[in-house]
Formats: sequence, structure tokens, C-alpha cells
Amino acid sequence: MNTKDNSTASRLRIENATIGYDKTVISKNISVEISHNSFTAIIGPNGCGKSTLLRGLARVITPAEGHVYLDDKDISKYKPKEVARVLGLLPQTSLAPEGIRVADLVARGRAPYQSLIQQWRQSDEDAVNMALTATRLTDLSDRYVAELSGGQRQRVWIAMLLAQQTPIMLLDEPTTFLDIAHQYELMELLRDFHEEGKTVVTVLHDLNQAARYADHLIVMKKGEVITSGVPEEVLTKEMVADVFGLEAMICPDPATSTPTVVPLDPRVANQQPKLTEDGTQVAAGVNNPEFSNTH
Repeated sequence: MNTKDNSTASRLRIENATIGYDKTVISKNISVEISHNSFTAIIGPNGCGKSTLLRGLARVITPAEGHVYLDDKDISKYKPKEVARVLGLLPQTSLAPEGIRVADLVARGRAPYQSLIQQWRQSDEDAVNMALTATRLTDLSDRYVAELSGGQRQRVWIAMLLAQQTPIMLLDEPTTFLDIAHQYELMELLRDFHEEGKTVVTVLHDLNQAARYADHLIVMKKGEVITSGVPEEVLTKEMVADVFGLEAMICPDPATSTPTVVPLDPRVANQQPKLTEDGTQVAAGVNNPEFSNTH
């Protein structure tokens, strides 16, 4: 399988695809391109087709029409283990087998490299240990998964995905059911993987998290891709109103300067958001020098 060095090249894309379940079409003639070494967040309202698109990219579902390409080759032409060595998927809900320990579940990420002839090797052991270390689970490796907190269990699934050692990681709503501290801990972990050279594609509900961590946004509505691009260009008040039905202003995050969605209060009539000298909308009351010069 080819490896592309160009950071803007596409290793994974879906072209003119019709995807859905059984006879139910979710998206028709959809086309998406995932740039190599990018951090992509797929955003949109509930039921718009985000997870379906991710499953189509991962070959979990097969398009009724159109194609998915991995390294410019139709993904259906690869053997399952070939795909699993390049592309790893963390589904929205994962259920661990009863009575399994953390290290044993993480070790299942090495399945694409096992066969009747080629059994467990030192490289497999090294990959599992690396994944446990990266997700700070080494001290919990002998614990039963069922004994862990929700945040810890999610880190175990991430570790299993990391042990798979794929250059492309797909995650479906990985922050669901996590409290805010664990959400940001997980997003920081994904950013670390991205900075190490992995291509990360994740479905997210939190627009501000998407804008803070991703360098590429794909916006969906009713099964269609409405727009895509860098957060600074994609995340506009017009887009938020059109796609999410939410009146909001967009202002810089005080910590990162990335776009932040601030919903307007419908109980306050004739709201006039404050502006910086360059015309950027800001949230009233933010104690930051960047927001001090307002009209």
C-alpha cells in the first residue's frame, strides 16, 4: 500500500456516493476528501448523516453507488486486514467482553497483524505497551475494564485503536458520555496523535471543541455536505443559524483565539454584540486584553 509524503495529499476520499442502511438512503451523491495528516471534525445536527459518512469511509457500510478510495484504490478491493493496518475505527458505542482486563482488550488492536502462521511477537507487545503508556493506563493494565470509570474505559478503547498502529484514525463521537474534564483530556490526546503524524477524523457535537482542535471541518445537514474548510472560514454566524437553527455570534476563544460559538439570549431584545476594532464579534464581559477595545 502506498504511503504519501505530501501533507496536503488525500489518502482517503469518498466520491459521488449514495450511502445508508438497507433501503434507507442517508446521503446521496456525497463527496468528501480527507487530507493526509489532517485533523478533521465532522459536525452537524443530530441525524444529519455524520456517523453514516464515517462508517462509509471506514468500509463498515458499502455505498449503493459511488466509491470510497484508500490511496487511490477502491477500498473494496483490499482485504479486510489490509484496510485494518491503515485505517482504525472507534465506533460510537463499544461493549467490552465480560471479565476482560485492560491489557487484554488493548491487545485486540493487534488482531490485523495476527494469523495462523504469524502469532504474537515482540513488536505486538511493544505496540500494546506504547498504547498503554500514551493513554496513561499502564498502572491500570491488570484491572478489569468493567471496574473502570467512563473516562478510563474510553481511554482503553482509544488505546486499543492506538495499538492497531494505523496512520488513519476514525472516531465516532468519542467524547459522548464524558464529563467536561475528560472530554478535553481526550481531545488533547487526539491532538497529540495528530501532531505525531496521524490523520484523525472524528464526529463531534461540540462546535467549540471542533474549532479548537481540528484544522479541517466538514459541515453536514440532511445528508449533504454544506461546506468544509478551516474553522476560521467555516464557522460563521450564518452557517450556525442555517445548519443548527441557532442565533449566535462568533468570537475568538480567550485561550486559543480559535472561533467560539456564543449563543444569543432570545430573552434580550435588540442585542447588539460588541465588536473589536477589526469588526470581530466578541462576548460581552470577557476579561481579556484582546477584547478591551470595543465600540
